Amino acid sequence: MARGELMKKLLLNYGREDEFRAVVEQIISEEEKKNNRVLARGLRNALASISSAQQPKELNRLVPFPDDAKEFIQRIEPRFSPEDIQLSVENLSLFTGLIDEFRKSELIKRNGLPVRSKLLFCGPPGTGKTLCAEIFAGQLGLPFFHVKLDRLISSFLGETASNIRKTFEFARRQPCVLFFDEFDALARSREEGSDHSELRRVVNSLLIFIDQIQPSGFLIAATNLDGQLDPAIWRRFDEVVWFDHPDEAMTRRYLTNAMKNSELEFDIEDMVQGTMDYSYAELEKICNQAKKLALLDRKKSISKKHFREAIRYADRRRMRIRKITNGS
Repeated sequence: MARGELMKKLLLNYGREDEFRAVVEQIISEEEKKNNRVLARGLRNALASISSAQQPKELNRLVPFPDDAKEFIQRIEPRFSPEDIQLSVENLSLFTGLIDEFRKSELIKRNGLPVRSKLLFCGPPGTGKTLCAEIFAGQLGLPFFHVKLDRLISSFLGETASNIRKTFEFARRQPCVLFFDEFDALARSREEGSDHSELRRVVNSLLIFIDQIQPSGFLIAATNLDGQLDPAIWRRFDEVVWFDHPDEAMTRRYLTNAMKNSELEFDIEDMVQGTMDYSYAELEKICNQAKKLALLDRKKSISKKHFREAIRYADRRRMRIRKITNGS
């Protein structure tokens, strides 16, 4: 295999230990065949050192749930792998760096440098923010906890700041990925004149908690409404990660992966242009609907008609939602 292809495979499999090791072993084997013994030996030693430096198993051990925080936090077992998400080159590079930094955090801290651990995910609905957070936790080997905002935001506004404090205290003690979805519900701008003064105090408390916390793992907040966030929120996060609708190449890769186990009567390339500007969530619905239509027709393969009908379903749904949201 060409060296360029091996390097690409190496990057794509970073964080997936078995696959990553297999690619490195393949590179070592090729170098040995070329009689580059010194390089091959160096690579083998480096691979051994990486294995010994893997994150300690105790990271997966859960500390007891504090009684006063358990109603706000739900543990979710990661169900997906990197193959289930399409990331831009920019975001792939960013997450590769974050994983490397996390695994070498002791070295970084010993040299008096901070480890990036607070991330803000921004982008339209259905572009993979929640999915990415879950896969990220799985790749790190950290438990994934989802904050239940409906419980966190108390009907007694005075209790909300206290609830946030309990949640952050848990994240400080428990190595994990703590995920806040719809973060704008907590961190909305204090400049909005219609807001209750108590909500302003909640944002003030939130800013202080984010500033002070040094998570044992990662704090990730996600929003579809970044324009509504308080201006002071942005600098509290180590990284802001932008999620956009997939471009043509990413749409093609998504459709290819989603339909890889299905028998098709058409070339997937024929459907790429017709599915442009859809979010990943919408693409998933289209693929699943096409599969169901084939099943209902008692067909073993999916036809163009099935797929185009699934697109029409998605278009109708999108148009209805736009009418509602535009108030017409």
